[in-house]
Amino acid sequence: MSKHPPSAHGDIRGAARLAVDATAGLTDLVEAMHQRIASAPGATAANGRTSGITGLVYKSIRGVTKLVGGSVDGLLGLLEPLLAPQPKGADADSPARPPKPQREAIVAALNGVLGDHLAATHNPLAITMALRHGGQPLVLDRAALQARFPKAQGRVVVLLHGLCMNDLQWLRDGHDHGATLSAALDATPLYLHYNSGLSIPDNGRLFASLLAQLVAAWPVPVESLVLLGHSMGGLVARSALAQAQDAGQTWPQRVSDLVCLGSPHFGAPLERAGHGLDLLLDGTPYAAPLARLGKVRSAGIMDLRHGRVRPLAAGSRADDAPAPEASLPLPEGPRCHAIAGCLGTSSKSLKARLAGDGLVPVDSALGQHPDPARALHFAPDRQWVAQGVNHMALLSDAGVYAQIAAWLRPPGGGPTGSA
Repeated sequence: MSKHPPSAHGDIRGAARLAVDATAGLTDLVEAMHQRIASAPGATAANGRTSGITGLVYKSIRGVTKLVGGSVDGLLGLLEPLLAPQPKGADADSPARPPKPQREAIVAALNGVLGDHLAATHNPLAITMALRHGGQPLVLDRAALQARFPKAQGRVVVLLHGLCMNDLQWLRDGHDHGATLSAALDATPLYLHYNSGLSIPDNGRLFASLLAQLVAAWPVPVESLVLLGHSMGGLVARSALAQAQDAGQTWPQRVSDLVCLGSPHFGAPLERAGHGLDLLLDGTPYAAPLARLGKVRSAGIMDLRHGRVRPLAAGSRADDAPAPEASLPLPEGPRCHAIAGCLGTSSKSLKARLAGDGLVPVDSALGQHPDPARALHFAPDRQWVAQGVNHMALLSDAGVYAQIAAWLRPPGGGPTGSA
């Protein structure tokens, strides 16, 4: 876990390394990002190009892509206002320096698309997995956690974000499932922050180790762990539970519930077609130009498109669909819940089920498969379809929250609060 906050120096050094790796392509990408940030709110450019002196700078960089040093120097100055953390006291509305949520969103999107490469090259932009609260990483030491959570609860809800996202993006349209559930369930919410470009099994292994440390250091005995994963996050949670049990770790015994929101248990066909990133990045206007990377696909994306949660078998390729024997059943012990989004007002038609929430088909999100041996068999009363809700709206829809709260509310518990 990283012990130091992100620094402008580290961001710029990481951006430099990316520029060396793919100068020409990233010049277009960075210019598109710069244009988004420099424009007035709501303004867009037809071709993603900047104008004036800035446009001439980018044009010059393209002309000297073979002179890597010159390209890097040019990109450094242009990436600095994009990725540097917001200075204390600076105007958060300034288009030249986006506030922290925007910077975090951009870095998270980069990690989703190129995260395996960033990690393999030790790029400072690579996200190091950590549990966070309020956007700040936790030190998994009992004294530090006691100071951070003087009223720590024995029930802990851990939320896992999806591809190209970060923990701050659980707050959407003024609602955060974790914060609202914490009040309703008398629980402490924690948020996983991870490099979604790494393979899902790798992230599962890292998450399993992190939860073992958390349970050992938590200020009070952990009576109940709830894992709530959106999209890829649900697959990472399933992978972590399986790998922890295989390794003899004991924290899975404390997991009371696993909730998957729009998780593609059997893959996402739109992502296989290369269109899924557009939807995932659309919610962050500063990061949307990353969709220009087109066919670039990280290990995490290739796992997501097939719903892969087990490590690759020897001789397999990353873009191969998992073999039937690679299927991973639902974990034994916790109650497992699945919510699928469905565009439109009914999920009964074949078209609606295939479209699902715009990224994940209904059957995939509910773990339903034509081969009963591969189906996940969520109990009927632990499956729910959110009508008229798209993939990203699963994070803020009032009906989705109400269903989660109803599942997690202790028997005889009080009201679950409002969304």
